[in-house]
Amino acid sequence: MDIHETVLKARPVDLDLGPNSVLLNAKDAKAMGIRARGRVRISGGGTITTATAFITGTLVRSGEVGILPDIGRMLNVKGRTELALEPVGLPESTLLIRRKVLGEKLDKSEIASIVNDVVERKLTDIELSAFVSGLSSHGMDMEEVANLTMSMVNTGKRIELNIGRVFDKHSIGGVPGDKTTLLVVPIVAAANLVIPKTSSRAITSAAGTADVMEVLAPIEFGADQIEEIIKKAGGCLVWGGTMDLLPADSMLIEIERPLSLDPECLVLASVLGKKKAAGSNYVVIDIPVGNGCKVTNDDDARNLGIKFIELGQRLGMQVECAITFGGQPVGRAVGPALEAREALEALNGKYRGSFTEKATSLAGILLELGGAAAHGKGKARAEELLESGQALKKFKQIIKLQGGNPDIKPEDIELGKFKQTVNASHEGYVTSLNNAVINRTTRLAGAPRDKKAGMYLHAKKGHRVEMGAPLFTIYSSSESNLDRAVKYSTGAHPLRVEGMVLQRVNTG
Repeated sequence: MDIHETVLKARPVDLDLGPNSVLLNAKDAKAMGIRARGRVRISGGGTITTATAFITGTLVRSGEVGILPDIGRMLNVKGRTELALEPVGLPESTLLIRRKVLGEKLDKSEIASIVNDVVERKLTDIELSAFVSGLSSHGMDMEEVANLTMSMVNTGKRIELNIGRVFDKHSIGGVPGDKTTLLVVPIVAAANLVIPKTSSRAITSAAGTADVMEVLAPIEFGADQIEEIIKKAGGCLVWGGTMDLLPADSMLIEIERPLSLDPECLVLASVLGKKKAAGSNYVVIDIPVGNGCKVTNDDDARNLGIKFIELGQRLGMQVECAITFGGQPVGRAVGPALEAREALEALNGKYRGSFTEKATSLAGILLELGGAAAHGKGKARAEELLESGQALKKFKQIIKLQGGNPDIKPEDIELGKFKQTVNASHEGYVTSLNNAVINRTTRLAGAPRDKKAGMYLHAKKGHRVEMGAPLFTIYSSSESNLDRAVKYSTGAHPLRVEGMVLQRVNTG
């Protein structure tokens, strides 16, 4: 034991004081020279982390350290384990964060220092918040973004396929019902191109790609297991969270969410950093544009696309961007189970619409990049692979290798037992859909945690509906959640139905 360390017995405490926090008795804190919200290094079980100390006179006794759930999991604390604690000072990276808050440029080693301290949990939430705020206010130039991206990649794990060309697709997100990846991956893999897709769970949406795929097969695998799946199928659809590809990114996202900040430089680094860590060198970025999307106009979308392409060049990757329509949901299904059903229907040739249109267009770009289709012929080749059943055959192989049932049919997927359909109160045309309201409604119904919760759209923009015709159906496993979702949706109007005469003006 280091001469400056103090050994205390761990006492699990069920409190939420924020990530990386511990409770110290006031007597122990005074003896160690630690003030409230001071830093303390904790070691135990071969793991070392830095935590923020909160001081108490009653919640833990002298000789104990109160361990909150996240620290407990990290240190594998069981019962009254003995832990070594040591007060630590401010890391140098706090001064670098201050410089970024003031708008200064940071060099490669300085950015690496910050990222290393993020991963090693040496920075408090306040310091991380300052860093995210600084990036939001002042941004980074492309040299800084490239250095940030590689620092994130170098502090995480990588998937080493060693097979040359590796392809991938990513959506910026913001559009409900976008299960496009579930078609893109099997189409591209059916063309004998390698596409190891690591996807995320939903953060603010009703379903992430990982949430939808989890309805059909397990999604949590280690890098070695993914490599085996890829060798056999050429593609996979897995959750990236278990592989620790970009741990710094995950930690910064936890800070971004409550601040409602999403700095462009972190978006760029997050997206292409994960692709770099997964070994991808040919990437298509889907940038949806429309009301309720992260990008709301074509000019901003083009500028973002140019930055993705430049960052890709700096990282040794070929990147193309597709600006796509995001003014309404992709397909008709929103929510994990409903989206999984719709994906299977499309693969079985039972669905044609915006969903298959978008999927074959994006897959076609990848096919052209990989030489599996001539320039301008990629979409047609993607449609051929879909309509011939080759994509379905590949998808079944991927499901089987990931431990799911390859023979599952759309109707086999269970939906929430509680449901309610909202009908049109008058005849007219669907003039608009509100993506934000649709997402909110579906989340109130329980998605994505409740996989069976969702919202099915019976009509979309431009469709004529009669009075009493169904507009949408909400599903949930909970009657109370369903009631909340229905009550919210009827007041917030996810779909608007209007006649051709919108307003009458007269002098009477």
